[in-house]
Amino acid sequence: MDQAIGVFDSGIGGLTVANAILERLPQESILYFADTAHIPYGQKSLSSIRQYSLDITEQLLQLQCKAIVVACNTASGAALSYLRDCFPDVIIVGMEPAVKPAAEATHSGVVGILATAGTFKSERYAQLMERYTAGIRVLQNPCVGLVELIEAGETESPATEALLRSILDPMLESGADTFVLGCTHYPFVRPLISRLLPETAVIIDPAPAVARQLDRRLSDAGLKNQSLDPPEYRFHASGPQLSLERALARYWPADFSIF
Repeated sequence: MDQAIGVFDSGIGGLTVANAILERLPQESILYFADTAHIPYGQKSLSSIRQYSLDITEQLLQLQCKAIVVACNTASGAALSYLRDCFPDVIIVGMEPAVKPAAEATHSGVVGILATAGTFKSERYAQLMERYTAGIRVLQNPCVGLVELIEAGETESPATEALLRSILDPMLESGADTFVLGCTHYPFVRPLISRLLPETAVIIDPAPAVARQLDRRLSDAGLKNQSLDPPEYRFHASGPQLSLERALARYWPADFSIF
């Protein structure tokens, strides 16, 4: 197997990013690490998330991954700069709240951001807010409980719909017309979110942009897979793996193995 791209998240959310990578770079192998032993990251301390991220990155590099994708907004906010300092010679790509695209897309001047408490507390989020939201009203919600519902496979359940209504309705009443999916778990409920919003609403998922950035970084470094062997997709959970197995069976479009 050619050296894989290492992807990690607290759970299944990063599969939305891995799918974007698969679409953009179909020749690349992927090794995915779901840190289900510590999910959810959103309410953990920044120091804890940083340590989890360091431990996982070290494991992925030991498995000969040629690049690391931090497919978690919370972990990216807490640990991306730290990981790049620790591994300066490694390509490390992370998530970034899509504040700039949202500010550019809104017509009403009101943007709703769905993320976790950890993302909202991050220094990077504060920097983006300061840089791009002049004249824009930003409504943010930490979506408490949504990650857990998605991990449980409840992407269409009455409980999930009720929670999303409680999040989205106040944003709509305040004039929001653009919505950011600021956690990699949230695209799993995008169909439900779309049904709860007007057809004119803009929903921004940053996963495709991450795949494009990874493509550029691999090209610049001459690290794109040149092998004629088919890519492999391997998945691992640090704790319970039921949610990972269920999500792979439902959402992963290629053959895979769990190790």
